[in-house]
Amino acid sequence: MITYTSIFRMRFIAGLQYRAAAWAGIATQFAFGFMHLMIFQAFYRSSGTAPPMEWPQLVAYEWLQQAFLALIMLWWQDGDLLSGITDGNAAYELCRPYDLYTFWCMRLAAVRLSSAALKFSPVLIVSLFLPRAYRMTLPPNFAAFGLFLIAMTLSLTLVIALSMLVYILTFVTLSSMGSRLLVGVSADFMMGAIIPIPLMPVWAQRIVYCFPFRYVQDLPFRLYSGHISGADALAQIGVQIAWVAALILFGRWAFGRVMRRVVIQGG
Repeated sequence: MITYTSIFRMRFIAGLQYRAAAWAGIATQFAFGFMHLMIFQAFYRSSGTAPPMEWPQLVAYEWLQQAFLALIMLWWQDGDLLSGITDGNAAYELCRPYDLYTFWCMRLAAVRLSSAALKFSPVLIVSLFLPRAYRMTLPPNFAAFGLFLIAMTLSLTLVIALSMLVYILTFVTLSSMGSRLLVGVSADFMMGAIIPIPLMPVWAQRIVYCFPFRYVQDLPFRLYSGHISGADALAQIGVQIAWVAALILFGRWAFGRVMRRVVIQGG
C-alpha cells in the first residue's frame, strides 16, 4: 500500500500547483452555470404543468454539477496515460512490481480530487450568496447530506472504474479517440449533465436507468436536494454499490485479458 499511497500523494500535490488554471476553470463554470439556469428558468416559466423538480432543487443540482465537474466529467481522461499506451511508454510501467490496475486507479483519483479541491469551495461558497433566483440551498437535513457524501464517494469510484475501461480499450484499438467519444458523449447525456433526468421524457428515463452513468451525477445531486429520500435513497445507493463492484470486477478481468496479449508499439 505504500506504493499506491505514495503515487496518490505525489499526483495530488502536483495537481494543486495549477492554481491559475483552476481560477480560469471557476470563471468558466460560473458562466455555464448561469447560462444553464437561465435556460431552465425560461423553460419553467413557459411550462403549463408542475415541473418534476422544484426550482431550488434544480438550482442546487446545477451548482453541484459545476462545483464537482472535475470529479464527474467522463469526457476528460488522463492524456499522459493514453499517450503512454499509444506510443509504447506503458512498457516501462508493465515491468514494475505493482498491480498496474490499482496503481492507475490511485493516480486517477489523485488527479480528479486535486482539481476538484481547487474549484469546488469557491463555486459553492459564492453560490450560497447569489440572488434568490440563483442561490444555492443547503440540504433539507443531515441525513440528506450524509447520503450525498456517501453517494459522491461511490460516484468517484464509479468514474474511475469507467475511465479504466477507456484505457483498456485503448490497449486493444491503439487509439483513444473512439472510446473517449463513446463514453464521454453517452455519459454527459445519461448522467443528466445536459438535461436533468427528471426533466426527460419517461421513455428516455427508462433507458437511462438501465446504465450506470446516472449514479455518477444524478443520484448524489438529487440526494443532496432531498428530491430522492427515505427508503428509495437507500435502495438506489445499494444499486450504485452494485454497479461499482460489477465494473471493478469486469475491469480487472478485462485488464488481465488485455495484458496477456498486449502489443507495445515501437518494439
